[in-house]
Amino acid sequence: MNTSNIISENRVAVITGGADGIGLAAAHRFAEVGMTVCLADINEEKLREAAENLPGDNLFLTTDVDDFNAVESLKNKVLDAFGRIDFLFINAGQGIKTGSWQNLSAWQQTIQTNLWGVINCIHAFMPHMIQQSHPSLVVTTGSKQGITTPPGNPAYNVSKAAVKTTAEALEHAIRNEPNYRVKSHFLIPGFTFTGMVNSASKPASAWTPDQVIDFMLESIERDDFYIFCPDNDVDRSKDNKRIQWALGDMIHNRPPLSRWHADYQDAFAAEMKES
Repeated sequence: MNTSNIISENRVAVITGGADGIGLAAAHRFAEVGMTVCLADINEEKLREAAENLPGDNLFLTTDVDDFNAVESLKNKVLDAFGRIDFLFINAGQGIKTGSWQNLSAWQQTIQTNLWGVINCIHAFMPHMIQQSHPSLVVTTGSKQGITTPPGNPAYNVSKAAVKTTAEALEHAIRNEPNYRVKSHFLIPGFTFTGMVNSASKPASAWTPDQVIDFMLESIERDDFYIFCPDNDVDRSKDNKRIQWALGDMIHNRPPLSRWHADYQDAFAAEMKES
């Protein structure tokens, strides 16, 4: 599929969680090439700021992705305004701190936004997009924390692990549709300086949202499903070893999250040093 014809002038992009961070960086990149952008976000103040700074004739809609009816309304408003959807960026998310048995309300809210927000978007948009006569793209934002599941915020990890499974199932389902014209991709950011990072200035190890979008667009051109971003501290080789180690916990019958277990720290460090 020639994605240059999708990310181009007179095409329409819908971005959830679009008023900040990676979503907003994508909006500016799309607007620069002449796409029409619909930004959906629950934060009205940031949405107004985005509207003031984003060039072009765009649409800005306050949307709670937790609510299927709100997402269905978003889709209908985009189609009423522009008649087509070329790029759906399912990007809204949050990362409230949780523990395994602490902060139940944050667990519920995180799962509702990070997982059900994705499911709601897929159910609202895909029946239309799969029937469109022109090529289109869907990108779902996950997280490395949904793959190696480090300790510290289990609700976020659980939600993003489920998003990975959801995005993989979506791509498989699309691929088995006759004469499909939709391509699905899974964006896995590394450490990125967004509103979720509790820092007034960008940490040296973090990528900017613009770097993530650059990498995303390059990966889409290569037709990569897994858009696995590095950052300024961790390259793909280190990420691969961390993933292999995490899977090895089950294969080798180690304790879960053994990378952070005192009995396995030396073995993990030795594994990471191997070429």
